[in-house]
Amino acid sequence: MSGMTDRAAAQAAGMDPDRLDGLVDFLDRTYLGTGKLPHMHLQVSRDEQVLLSVARGHARGTGEPLHADALYRIASMTKPVTSVAFMMLAEVGRVALDTPVAAVIPEFADLRVGADDGLHPIRPMRMIDLLRHTSGLTYGLQRQTVIDARYRALGLDEFQQKRTSDQFIADLATLPLEFSPVERWNYSVSTDVLGVVVERLSGVDLGTFFQDRILGPLGMEDTGFVLPDGKADRMTDAWRLDESGGISVADLGARSGWRREGRFLSGGGGLVSCVADYHRFARMLLRGGELDGVRLLSPETVAQMRGNQLPGGGDLASMSSAMFSEADYQGVGFGLGFAMNLENQEYYWGGVFSTYFWIDPVERLIGIFMTQHLPSSTYPVRAQLRAGVRGALTRWNGA
Repeated sequence: MSGMTDRAAAQAAGMDPDRLDGLVDFLDRTYLGTGKLPHMHLQVSRDEQVLLSVARGHARGTGEPLHADALYRIASMTKPVTSVAFMMLAEVGRVALDTPVAAVIPEFADLRVGADDGLHPIRPMRMIDLLRHTSGLTYGLQRQTVIDARYRALGLDEFQQKRTSDQFIADLATLPLEFSPVERWNYSVSTDVLGVVVERLSGVDLGTFFQDRILGPLGMEDTGFVLPDGKADRMTDAWRLDESGGISVADLGARSGWRREGRFLSGGGGLVSCVADYHRFARMLLRGGELDGVRLLSPETVAQMRGNQLPGGGDLASMSSAMFSEADYQGVGFGLGFAMNLENQEYYWGGVFSTYFWIDPVERLIGIFMTQHLPSSTYPVRAQLRAGVRGALTRWNGA
């Protein structure tokens, strides 16, 4: 392919190549041509066959072109990987969804609710609450309460922290919860805590667990918590929206903090990856937990993860107290590591640098969109991507 749709393959797969190319043209005009985004790599596959793979723009502020093997800070796209790691341990009986978090994280045995530090939770926080963000934990970036202000003061949201995992948990345990577990949904450091659960249950750090049990077996050779020196030239710069409405470089790829191994490996946002690697991870999920003869999870577990797990079958609009997340709210449920569309069963997640992926298990579509722009809530590009790809379908499995 020359950077646009493989026309014959798209037609054979039941997709309109002109509409896929039209989506790329729209992204070019709307985001790259206007300078709103520095670059993008969009890849679309159906039935695991790549039909469209387009890399555009500048990888770095110095003007180098974006290549297909570029490396990105995928931030919260780390969360599904951590969730898979936990479910692998659950499948072999090391832990269960209803296990109290305090059984593995005893520092959480006496958590309280509310800014006055005066109330105890109505019920204990359970592992499922970490997976679906009903734990009562928060992010400092929510900027809504005195509690999230204390998260900011302690730097609990940061991807690279000087704390160890144990110190992270100890500091987090000094703060009250925003609400009693299960009462509401709030995007939070829950998956960072889940990563520490994986470490304590497995006896190895999260990077080792990922490499030995997920990344290595899936052949995700360019994904990890640390950017090796030999791959530093593939790391993109990251840009940030500035007050004038333009963008400026926020983190240099050549001198990125990901060049150094941190003491704390963030299960909520610490990975570097690329389009090819994350496509392998998504294919494993689409195939029900298996890829190339390597099975990580059972089909039943994957189905459970991508199904709505919010209490009472509600949506985020009815349960969310979060000002910021990587999802829309109306008609959107949340599973064990992903948001999911209650109408068409698509499940997805993204990262604060505007990376994004989605999987349609009915139409067997995978979309991956990589760019590096803070914050991810700036533009409606994610909904436009999903709608554009669905609009290119000419053969529907779910009709």
